[in-house]
Formats: sequence, structure tokens, C-alpha cells
Amino acid sequence: MSAAKSVARRGERAGTLVGNNVAQTSGIGTAPQSRLSRPDASELCGLCAQRCAFMSGFVLAAVRCGVQTVFFSEKHPRIMIHALRQRLPNYVLRELGKAMPEAAVLMPFTDEPDPHLILTVRSAHMSAHAGEVAFPGGKRDPGDIDLLDTALRESEEEVGLNRKEVEVLAELSPLASRLGMKVTPFVGLVAPDVALVAEPGEVDEIFRVPLSFFLNTPPELTQKFTFLGRTMRMPSYDFEGRRIWGLTAFMILDVLNHAYDTNISVED
Repeated sequence: MSAAKSVARRGERAGTLVGNNVAQTSGIGTAPQSRLSRPDASELCGLCAQRCAFMSGFVLAAVRCGVQTVFFSEKHPRIMIHALRQRLPNYVLRELGKAMPEAAVLMPFTDEPDPHLILTVRSAHMSAHAGEVAFPGGKRDPGDIDLLDTALRESEEEVGLNRKEVEVLAELSPLASRLGMKVTPFVGLVAPDVALVAEPGEVDEIFRVPLSFFLNTPPELTQKFTFLGRTMRMPSYDFEGRRIWGLTAFMILDVLNHAYDTNISVED
């Protein structure tokens, strides 16, 4: 999907509201309805075949064993990348319906059989979200053409990612942070060997998490809270001692639910 088409998908959308201390009003805990069909057992690993989605001639096989879900296909080793490319462009955007200062982030996945999601640890000296795990991104500047321009500019400033090296797949629904910012995520693909350098004033660390980790690891749902009459729980992941939570975790769940039908709900 081209950057222009990604931005052009804005329009009339229903409400969404999420933050480290605020919940989304719709969508993140809900995956789109899939065209599912039970596969022949020979297509799966024999553990417990439950379902597979047939999309554009390839098979996305989901095997559930306990709390684990494994996405694989011997005939199509790039199945996870295909799912991102095939399903995210059909993502239905939902608007906040509230005027707020704007920001944007980039969710960069590496283009390889088991994609990795690139994340940062914000500098301990930052005035906001110090030491927290986050995607590269930031506030919209007056000179930015649009929010995609914001996400790409900030990514280049924070981690040295050249915008020409990003294949933009989709724009996701905006979320609201606890600091009152309307944050719009963009999903993109980058080369596995992309060279990144942390800007020391803003980023303490750049690290990568396999997409398979998020597919195989259910989030811990903590910090119960109520928003607009709905009781929610804050999602959180622990990866090698790093806590991935709040806005960042909500964005990850949005991708998992829409691209892989994980059906993870944050409602209590």
C-alpha cells in the first residue's frame, strides 16, 4: 500500500480512545470477522487443528495448544508477512471524534519469515514517558505534510531510519494518550538488516521482538479501570525484562486482532 493511499484512508470513522491510563472505546479487543474453514489435519502439526483462514490462495494455519497460537505454513514460509500485507490494507479506521494535539508513531516490522517488531526504550532523561518502551514517533510539527510525514520524520530523528527504506502498509486508528495527545500509528516493513542508530537524547535502546512472541504469548491484563461505563484491563507484555504496556501494547493488539484473528479482548 502506498503512503498516499495509506493517508487517503481517512474519513468518517467511529470513536476510539486509548492511553496508558485511558481505554479504547471500540475495536482493539475485537478482530474483524474472518472467512474461516477447518483444514485437513495433514496441513497442521498434529497438536490440535482448530482453524485456518484462506486468503488470496495461501493458507494461514492457526494451531492452538493451551494458550499458544502458532502461525505457519510449510508451503508459504512468509505467511506472517503475507497476512500483514493482505489484511492491514483493509483495516477500517475509527476516529476519536475529539480535537486534540496530534502525534504519530511508526510500527516497523522486519520483512522476513518471522518478522520482528522494532521498539525503543525512551531516554531516562525525557520529560514524558521516561524509560518506557515505545515506538519511534512524536508530535506533529507545523512543517509536516501529514501524520505519516510526522511518523517518518520522527523515526529518522530517533533511530536513523531513512523513510525511503520503509514500505508503509497501513494507518491504524488514532489513540489518546494519558497526556492528552491523539496518537496515530502507521505500520511499515523494513529490511531485516536495516541499520539503526539511537539518538542519545531521546532513545536509550533499540530492540526487536519476534512477532511470534506476541502470537504465542497472551498479554497480562492488569490495572482494571472503567471508561465510559466499560470495565477494561491494561495489556502488558514482558520481553527479556522489558515491560511493553499501555499505548504501545494496545497498538500491538490492534495489529494482532486484525491481521491474525487473535481475538484478544481487553474488556473485563
